[in-house]
Amino acid sequence: MADKQISLPAKLINGGIAGLIGVTCVFPIDLAKTRLQNQQNGSRLYTSMSDCLIKTIRSEGYFGMYRGAAVNLTLVTPEKAIKLAANDFFRHHLSKDGKLTLLKEMLAGCGAGTCQVIVTTPMEMLKIQLQDAGRIAAQRKLMPETVAPGTVETKSQTAMQLTRQLLREKGIAGLYKGLGATLLRDVPFSIIYFPLFANLNKMGNKGAEGPAPFYVSFISGCLAGSTAAVAVNPVDVIKTRLQSLNRGSSEDTYSGVTDCIRKIMRNEGPSAFLKGAYCRALVIAPLFGIAQVVYFLGVGEFILSFLPKKDK
Repeated sequence: MADKQISLPAKLINGGIAGLIGVTCVFPIDLAKTRLQNQQNGSRLYTSMSDCLIKTIRSEGYFGMYRGAAVNLTLVTPEKAIKLAANDFFRHHLSKDGKLTLLKEMLAGCGAGTCQVIVTTPMEMLKIQLQDAGRIAAQRKLMPETVAPGTVETKSQTAMQLTRQLLREKGIAGLYKGLGATLLRDVPFSIIYFPLFANLNKMGNKGAEGPAPFYVSFISGCLAGSTAAVAVNPVDVIKTRLQSLNRGSSEDTYSGVTDCIRKIMRNEGPSAFLKGAYCRALVIAPLFGIAQVVYFLGVGEFILSFLPKKDK
């Protein structure tokens, strides 16, 4: 696939639109993933993704599945825009001296993953509290013995209220809790995803000139996204546990990444690191498939074409 030169504004628009469409489609599955990952032994409320979604609809209504979606829809635009634009930026500069090798592709992905956590960490921090509030509320009703004394009711809190609370109590560090775990997840994800997508896309194009057909980009994005998602799922479980502020009385608390790994291994076994893996694959596959289709169709360029051009 021949690389096409795309302006930075077009890249940002493409990434933002793709993120909005993707999140709207898959957010309920992401909510199920968060709730399944946060369940610990002795406080299992949900048995599977479908069970989680059914119980969520029964207890919170249809829109309960979109709890926390406003945060994602607001911040996913800069997050996806930064991720895609940064990867393109690094790939462009790393290919100036010759062929873009696999190592250089991985370095570009590393740079993209590092850049995106500026937005990803606070977005995930707020989203997780809102998504998991329904689980805590359901536990309070159905399994009151599992809810820790003094657990704050977050069901009715908005993202802005949570933000103000975290800033007031812990400063900016409150919004960036779990930054290390987020880096450990997003950097390897991007290292796997971007080179894998680029090579799958190139294979699907069968050496033809110009960009690959949209269906090739979509399938490549889905395959690369689901593969990378499952590969880093253990770190995603750790990140979710570290960023969750409220938990049941029988659920462990963690002081950091190492402490979290040790307690999960001791109390739940290695299989706990795969909790929500299929949910995450179902979220990431279409999310990145849609992203790549929007990106390669050039939606951003089409929108910018309607703007008046400055005279040179």
